[in-house]
Amino acid sequence: MSQGKKQAGSIKKVVLAFSGGLDTSVILKWLQQTYACEVVTFTADLGQGEELEPARAKAQLLGVKEIFIEDLREEFVRDYVFPMMRANALYEGQYLLGTSIARPLIAKKQIEIAKRVGADAVSHGATGKGNDQVRFELGYYALNPDIKIIAPWREWDLTSREALIAFAEAHQIPIPRDKRGESPFSTDANLLHTSSEGKVLEDPWEEVPDYVYSRTNNPEDAPDAPQIVTVDFERGDAVAVDGVGMSPATLLAHLNDLGRTHGIGRLDLVENRFVGMKSRGMYETPGGTILHIAHRGIEQITLDRGAAHLKDELAPRYAELIYNGFWFSPEREMLQAAIDLSQQHVTGTVRLKLYKGQAWVIGRKSPNSLYSSRIVTFEDDAGAYDQRDAEGFIKLNALRLRLLGRRGQA
Repeated sequence: MSQGKKQAGSIKKVVLAFSGGLDTSVILKWLQQTYACEVVTFTADLGQGEELEPARAKAQLLGVKEIFIEDLREEFVRDYVFPMMRANALYEGQYLLGTSIARPLIAKKQIEIAKRVGADAVSHGATGKGNDQVRFELGYYALNPDIKIIAPWREWDLTSREALIAFAEAHQIPIPRDKRGESPFSTDANLLHTSSEGKVLEDPWEEVPDYVYSRTNNPEDAPDAPQIVTVDFERGDAVAVDGVGMSPATLLAHLNDLGRTHGIGRLDLVENRFVGMKSRGMYETPGGTILHIAHRGIEQITLDRGAAHLKDELAPRYAELIYNGFWFSPEREMLQAAIDLSQQHVTGTVRLKLYKGQAWVIGRKSPNSLYSSRIVTFEDDAGAYDQRDAEGFIKLNALRLRLLGRRGQA
């Protein structure tokens, strides 16, 4: 490639986010050819449920000398998923941001590795049409403003799966037989969720085929008896299920198993991408859905009304920042500080019922509860609340409405 010859020598060493699949395997070889540089691979275990050693073998086969494979499951849930859950973040009111929240951690590790091995560039396999390119690159620049970024999908002329396969065959890159055909949809997975999009999902009128689902049972086939579970919280973070203490990643994995059994956490969504287009995706977030519902349940009795309502105002903005790739921005950190302050007394236990695709709260208790049955009761409350005080409260709040009403009568 003439372009490659021009670029040769401009990059000495690049850290590639590498899965070992067709796309990133082709990217690895393409980087070696186009930039005549050394490629370092980084593969993250975020709980995607795939064996990672084949990625190491593939990198070795392609001549990579420095290979990094890291188990990031605990860090992912503790430092990324849980802070987001404290915020009750939902993008466009529905999406639990499973893909979005994984990108800043991958970007952070790539930059750390680049510093460790003396690389002057990083690379990713995100396409030029999606959100992930933005998320990765905003993360890179926030952590190293001078880093060079190579985004092959924005540079090369390999614009189809057939072209990728042809490139792989020409350069002796092994492709599993079951990966040679055109995939009916693409997926991304981690411990929080699985997302699927493209091909058979592109018509928003057509129902998602059952074979697309991988993390949840069909709710119609879920157990006919509901299951009752409890989730314990400390300062806004889940720490135990059914009284058994667990680490963040272990707890989320356990909730995933419960959600899978009962078909909880499916979402068919047409969303607005940051780059401007609409896309249709199917998300499965079984454990995250249970956790989100449980967290809102414990907040119901531990958060003051003002704090709770302000959090509900901040949550869409917070979710949008994560979706758009601004995890490392000062505004996200400012919002996080406010959210974390609100969680100081969010401690207690929530009881939920799981049944046929749904999870709902059926009980909540906390040593920090603001709920008072003595005040709220319809029975004689022995002076806890003087109902006659409500008259003045109502008249004061009605003052402007009465003035407006009189003006209209004039």
